[in-house]
Amino acid sequence: MSHYKAPDHKREQFRRYLEKAGVVDSLTSVLVALYEQPEKPTNALEFVKQHLGTPGGLTAADTAALQQEVVDLRQKCARLEEENQELKARLQCDEQPDESAAPATE
Repeated sequence: MSHYKAPDHKREQFRRYLEKAGVVDSLTSVLVALYEQPEKPTNALEFVKQHLGTPGGLTAADTAALQQEVVDLRQKCARLEEENQELKARLQCDEQPDESAAPATE
């Protein structure tokens, strides 16, 4: 009998852990939302992923927009880094003493 006690104790500890962490409530609310859908989605797992990932759930359009924003910002960053390098090079050229402008000594 004591052999079966240990797994039950571990299982109960794990259940309490999930409840404390809010996992049980989150899963329950997502499953209730799925149950209450008038037309069930063709991919229930995708529905759960979308609604479980963040509060309010990001839609596929939101995710695509955020991914596009990341691409745009990376391109902008690359352009700015290139411009920065060009400006540094120009500044360095302007700061070097110009030998032709130095007065000639006779």
